[in-house]
Amino acid sequence: MTVFSAASPRTSRTTARMRTSAHLVPFAVGGVLAAGAIALVAYLLWPTWSTGGSDAPDRLPVSVGGTLFNLPHEAIRMKIQRHSGPQERIDLDFLYPSLEAPNGPTHVTADTVDTAMQPIDRIFLSIAAHHDALSPEQRTATIYPRYLEPSATTPSDGLTMRPFRSDTPYDGEDLYSAGSPALTARCTRDAATPGMCLSERRVDGADLTFRFPRNWLSQWRDVAEAMDRLTVQLRGPKG
Repeated sequence: MTVFSAASPRTSRTTARMRTSAHLVPFAVGGVLAAGAIALVAYLLWPTWSTGGSDAPDRLPVSVGGTLFNLPHEAIRMKIQRHSGPQERIDLDFLYPSLEAPNGPTHVTADTVDTAMQPIDRIFLSIAAHHDALSPEQRTATIYPRYLEPSATTPSDGLTMRPFRSDTPYDGEDLYSAGSPALTARCTRDAATPGMCLSERRVDGADLTFRFPRNWLSQWRDVAEAMDRLTVQLRGPKG
């Protein structure tokens, strides 16, 4: 007598599922371990600053004409210039006499427009690559004398003033100079707007142009020393 033995279809399906589940267990365990490792790494590397975002750096290393300067972020007048790296020109201003970076521009409204003309309380500074153009010292020694009146006055102790002739490109301006501390400034005269002075100096590959109100020349030594301090403070380490 021949006996036939066969497993039922239900038993076969159950066995297959068990085998499949047994194969999936290692993958599931591996996935859980990998997720745990990722979570641990993310926790360790998660930034520690607040959700409000990090503050901008106090100073930016900026190269102008191949010359390195360390510039206060808040002193840079144009937002497009507020980045590190090489730049062709950069514009700044500093409160005087503290030489601190200003907190921001004064906003003029319809209620304050009539009284918005306030005394200037800051020194403006532009730093630009000179590309081997005539230096400020050469211009003072060789160009300006061609256009100056021969007469000179001494408006303050140690400070000399010579006006430019009216038939020259510098009509309406005067040249101030002093020896100690050194100062050379070309100034417009007071008119509808207060006169302003321009003083230049060269630092390696860059020219620094300072601008300040003409009436500050009554204390010209303080102004000259302020420009000297700013030049030293902003100059980055020499390569």
